[in-house]
Amino acid sequence: MSPVATLFLAFAMSTDAFAAAIGKGATLHRPNLREAIRTGLIFGVIEALTPLAGWLLGRAAAQYVSEWDHWIAFALLSVLGARMIFAGLSSREEEEKPTSHSFWALALTGFATSIDAMAVGAGLAFVDINIFSTATVIGLATMVMTMIGVMLGRVLGRVAGKRAEIVGGLVLIGIGVSILAEHLKLFA
Repeated sequence: MSPVATLFLAFAMSTDAFAAAIGKGATLHRPNLREAIRTGLIFGVIEALTPLAGWLLGRAAAQYVSEWDHWIAFALLSVLGARMIFAGLSSREEEEKPTSHSFWALALTGFATSIDAMAVGAGLAFVDINIFSTATVIGLATMVMTMIGVMLGRVLGRVAGKRAEIVGGLVLIGIGVSILAEHLKLFA
């Protein structure tokens, strides 16, 4: 795979994480650059590891990875999105917004948005590529896109207030539905 194709693949893999990061940034009370970097690192590492796991699984049994990945992503993103919507509809005051998300909340969201990268990794098991450099580029692209997403979410959160949390939840659910529809070929 050419370096240009690898870059396009990396940025394509990071779009779900970017959208989720906007929602994560919008739900925080003025997230700073440190929080954006922390979120980017968590998402980026997970996004780099999942194609490696998929590649290893692809070597063993590719059909099992691609058979269930879309359902897992749909379920995780829907639950996370529903939680965000519920939080946005609650009577919590603006100043009670957290200044950061827990590691586990970020890791779960990062994993949910990177399951498609596992399927891509499984597919790459049948192509002559260096999976380690490809996974590294995917992880770095995701880290950068996630950092940008968190900071854009900061602006969105300030402009839209509590509605931003609801919109962020809807975006996560939308990503899950989109992944499911794509794999089930509902919009062919």
